Amino acid sequence: MNMQQLMQQAQRMQREITKKKDEIDNKIFEGKSEWIEISFNGKREIKSFKIIKDGEISNDDKEILEDMIMIAIKDAFNKIDKETEEKLGQYASMSGLM
Repeated sequence: MNMQQLMQQAQRMQREITKKKDEIDNKIFEGKSEWIEISFNGKREIKSFKIIKDGEISNDDKEILEDMIMIAIKDAFNKIDKETEEKLGQYASMSGLM
């Protein structure tokens, strides 16, 4: 393979990586817990946040609510990480993306 072919292959690979990264960045990932629904895009920017618990939240429930928020955020981030690994994992060792 000559240098020109190698460069063309690298450019195709870069376009493919960019396309897949853009797909991830623009996708909405929802995280849920028992009381919370939260949405992020693939860049981990928050897009929506809802408390779905019915009724009032007492002072005793405050710590539980904080835990539920963390669970929902982690759920969404795990989904982002999984999608990124599925779409870009094959390139990670080549480009240091991950």
